[in-house]
Amino acid sequence: MAIETAEFGRSGHLSTRVIFGAAALANEPQRVADETLDLLLEHGVNHIDVAASYGEAEVRLKPLLAREPGRFFLATKTGERAAGAAREELHRSLERLGVDHVDLLQLHNLADPIEWDVALSPGGALEAAIEARDEGLVRFIGVTGHGAQIAATHRRSLDRFDFDSVLLPYNYVTMRNPYYADNFDALHQTCRERRVAVQTIKSIALRHWRERPHTRSTWYEPLERQDDIDLAVWWALSRPGIFVNSVGDVGLLPRVLDAASRYTAAPDEEAMSALAERSAAEPLFV
Repeated sequence: MAIETAEFGRSGHLSTRVIFGAAALANEPQRVADETLDLLLEHGVNHIDVAASYGEAEVRLKPLLAREPGRFFLATKTGERAAGAAREELHRSLERLGVDHVDLLQLHNLADPIEWDVALSPGGALEAAIEARDEGLVRFIGVTGHGAQIAATHRRSLDRFDFDSVLLPYNYVTMRNPYYADNFDALHQTCRERRVAVQTIKSIALRHWRERPHTRSTWYEPLERQDDIDLAVWWALSRPGIFVNSVGDVGLLPRVLDAASRYTAAPDEEAMSALAERSAAEPLFV
């Protein structure tokens, strides 16, 4: 079965509800990247999310974008906070990707209050993003972030500027935190009313590695078993209108795509509670 699509906010683009998180390519050779990108084509994935800070990921995407021009909704991110530096980083991303524009430029991990104010004030990264949009270098502008406060911070960001998309963590264990859940629900409602795309990350996150050996390239320990990944991905996709960014490990990508291709309905509360208990899941953000 094909992965279902939905309109990506107000963009008019029907994006697959699983977006390829190209952080998975940060430290991979081109051969692995090519195999990964062939897998995306097999599953019909038509939306890629990358960032200037994701190692060599932008470079790894360049051959595919040249081979399949116009096939993907392409998003990148800048972690710079000042306008000049953000403008330079965007031009570097365009060169590394081999494109003359991207569909979406996102202000990356805008969570720290001081950085938030700098980026969204005159002379900040947002100013550069707006100029780039006016010049046709980007079509839409978004904001991303991590942490227990980020849903609340994104709500403030939408009050400050009419962003086209947001990106933040979303999984069963994270949503057990009442503060986070309340702010996520309010953010989601605002985004639905304003046709702002909601992208989610960490759908298959399990817990911090702590002293355990790192067997995956993700900074967190992920779920591994296909049946567990099925439940986690299905739970995330059951929220109307959201998008799930895949996973930062190419070895787990086939399992996430397989789960998404078989999605039909939400798992029940009993199944999710049992998953959290047997896997000893812990929140990544406190």
